Amino acid sequence: MLLWPIFRQSHSNFIDVRPMYASEIWAQLTKNLLTKSSTGRFRENIEELLEERLKMKVVILAGGFGTRISEESHLKPKPMIEIGEKPILWHIMKYYSEFGYHDFVICLGYKQYVVKEFFADYFLHTSDVTFDLANNSMEVHNNYSEPWKVTLVDTGLNTMTGGRVKRIQQYIGNEPFMLTYGDGVSNVDLNELVAFHRSHGKIATITTVNLGQSKGVLNIADDNTVLSFREKDDNDGALINGGFMVMNPEIFDYLEGDSTVFEQGPMQKLAAEGQMKSFYHGGFWQCMDTQREMKKLEELWQSGKAPWKIWKD
Repeated sequence: MLLWPIFRQSHSNFIDVRPMYASEIWAQLTKNLLTKSSTGRFRENIEELLEERLKMKVVILAGGFGTRISEESHLKPKPMIEIGEKPILWHIMKYYSEFGYHDFVICLGYKQYVVKEFFADYFLHTSDVTFDLANNSMEVHNNYSEPWKVTLVDTGLNTMTGGRVKRIQQYIGNEPFMLTYGDGVSNVDLNELVAFHRSHGKIATITTVNLGQSKGVLNIADDNTVLSFREKDDNDGALINGGFMVMNPEIFDYLEGDSTVFEQGPMQKLAAEGQMKSFYHGGFWQCMDTQREMKKLEELWQSGKAPWKIWKD
C-alpha cells in the first residue's frame, strides 16, 4: 500500500510528499505512538521521518572510462549514453526522484565536461526555445524544472570507485546516503531498501541481483558423462552487487585514497566484520556494459514497457 501523506500547515498551505509505504512509516513510528495520543506528536514524528528521507543524498558513480562499450564512450562518458534520447544518468535520477530523493552528488572523471554542460543547458534539452539573434536574447517556453539539486564533483580521471566516494565526503557530511552506479537501471523498491537498511544498523546495505546464466546448463557425472542438458534459467546465475546501496557515514573510514577500489578492500573488510547486509531484488535490473545491453534498454523504452519508468510524462 502506498501513501501520499498531505499535512495541512495553514488554511492555504500543504506539504505534499512523494510515495511512501505504509509499512515504512508504521514500523518506525509505532513505538513512539503507542504511548502518545497527541495528534501534534504524531505529526512531529511523521515530519521528522520525511525530513530524514528528503535530506538523504544520492551519490552516483559516473567517472569511469566505459571501455567495454567504447563504440559509444569514446565520444561521451558512459552515463551520458542515451536511452530514449536521454542519458541513462537522467533515467537513474528520475527514478530516485520519484521516491522523494532529489539531492544528487555525481562523481565525475572521464569527459566530465559533457555532464556539466548537460546540466548547465538543461532547459535547452527539455524545453522549446526562441532565439532572437537580432537582440541577442533567448526565451524558454514551457520550461519544466526538475526538483533536483545536482552537485557535480571532479573526482579525478584515473581515480578508482572507492577513491571517488572518498573525494565527495565533504558534500555528504555525517549523514547516511544512497550510492549507485551511473550505468544501471532497476525497479528496486527504494522505500523497502532504506527501511531495511535502517532496521539492521550495519554500515552498508547493497542490493543484490541474480546475474542470469548466459548459456545452457549441463549436469555432468564424475566420469564426465553428461547426465542432462537444459536451457539457461535466471536462477542459475550468481548473486552480484547491483548497486542501489545505502551507506552510513562510517563507510568513509574504510576508504583510503584514489587507488581504493570500493568493490575490493572496503567491501571485503565490511563483510569480514559483519557490517554489510544484502537486500535481494528479484525484479528487473539491467546494467549497460555493452552495445547489446544498450539496445536491450532502448527496445524496452521504445516499447513503452520500461520497468524503471515509474514517472508520468
